[in-house]
Amino acid sequence: MNFNVIPAGDSALVIEFEDRIDPDVNARAVRLADAIAAERIGGVRDVVPTYRSVAVYFDPLRLQYDRLQDYLASVDPDANAAADRAVELIRIPVCYGGELGPDLAEVAGFGETTEEEVVRLHAGGSYRVYMLGFVPGFAYMCPVDSRIAMPRRPTPRVRVPLGSVGIGGIQTGIYPAETPGGWRIIGRTPVKPFDPMRTTPFLMKAGDTVQFYPIDRAEYDAWPSS
Repeated sequence: MNFNVIPAGDSALVIEFEDRIDPDVNARAVRLADAIAAERIGGVRDVVPTYRSVAVYFDPLRLQYDRLQDYLASVDPDANAAADRAVELIRIPVCYGGELGPDLAEVAGFGETTEEEVVRLHAGGSYRVYMLGFVPGFAYMCPVDSRIAMPRRPTPRVRVPLGSVGIGGIQTGIYPAETPGGWRIIGRTPVKPFDPMRTTPFLMKAGDTVQFYPIDRAEYDAWPSS
């Protein structure tokens, strides 16, 4: 079945697929995570899909390690390929450049193009959400157009504001909280990727498709806060 089940401490197991960033590999990981979660196995605490693996966290006092390992080794990630959950399209507004996108000019220089072209290329793509991580709600999305896929900063910023939209090589993402970060910040969105007060706290999940669209500063400032 082209995957391995490996230990990750005494309370987690990881199912690993092919070692590459690929939408088909990620789709298998998401599908497998959904299938495991749907089983509602007693003692399983969380099931987390990543780019090319699935982490299964469990309570070793309630669920035997060997029993879970045997179950995971027997699961067929392609058994319900025709019944994949519907891909959700999420459109996210971004105010590019200026004080909200301090690295836009650098990215334009990297791509030997204009700031306007960087915005066109970034907003013109569709991005698959491969995984959530780093902090709650941070979605790792690909692929950024190779012309503007500038590597991370050599020295991360100590504070990156909530809503900042960044590029880190072929990945793009939105900072869901004020945190340190080294991605190239090209804009900011007024939409919160994570809000614990919402009925659905996470705006995005693995397998979704995201499209960005430009808004001006007046639209950004007028956007509802909730």
